[in-house]
Amino acid sequence: MAERKERPRSERAKEQYVERLFASIAARYDLLNSVISFNRHKSWRRFAVKAAGLAPGNMALDVAAGTGDFSFELAGAVGGSGEVVALDLCPPMIEIGRRKAARRGAANVRWTVGNAADLPFRAETFDCAVIGFALRNVANVQRTIEEMTRVVKRGGRVISLEIIRPTSRLFRPLWAVYFNGLLPGIAGIFGGKREAYTYLPESVKRFYSRQELSQIMLDAGLTDVRVHALTMGVVCAHVGVKL
Repeated sequence: MAERKERPRSERAKEQYVERLFASIAARYDLLNSVISFNRHKSWRRFAVKAAGLAPGNMALDVAAGTGDFSFELAGAVGGSGEVVALDLCPPMIEIGRRKAARRGAANVRWTVGNAADLPFRAETFDCAVIGFALRNVANVQRTIEEMTRVVKRGGRVISLEIIRPTSRLFRPLWAVYFNGLLPGIAGIFGGKREAYTYLPESVKRFYSRQELSQIMLDAGLTDVRVHALTMGVVCAHVGVKL
């Protein structure tokens, strides 16, 4: 295997910043996700898992798994004979995920700390790889999608579930008021750190459009990339197939 080039300092700095930020809100992360999404995040994940086309006995990878909600949905799809690997850069998030798994009896979820842009798995290991509401947070989006593609088997799927700027001219102003003005205040009421939920709308503004992300997935070697707009286009599920 060829030696990988050292990553730029800017990428390492972003990873360190994101890790510190999410470690600071780990204890309130699940509550705040439900509050700020009006509890819609659960249905978005269920849609993505259905799109993954998993069967009992399959293996799935949840990249930037956080506290594991996506992992648990995947675990239900692969069943007790399958396995889900939940990987995240932030140890406090992984630790909360482990405790949740123990309470739920989710023995088919394996937890590991790791970098989305340098996955510690062999090529063609998983039947699918997903990343939920975290692609904005990685330091190198292209490299992350390439790595997810590398570790997925031929015929498997790579899925990104992400907040995307809505395209509707009627809905976009309301979305902007909520994300830029109301969301940080709501997070503060429920105990979230204002910095983390100020970061969220800023990261969405800087992120790729749905068309740009589709092209990144195609460039990574995926085919038949399809975009599913959910909840008036606030969230998009990008689904690509590895041939």
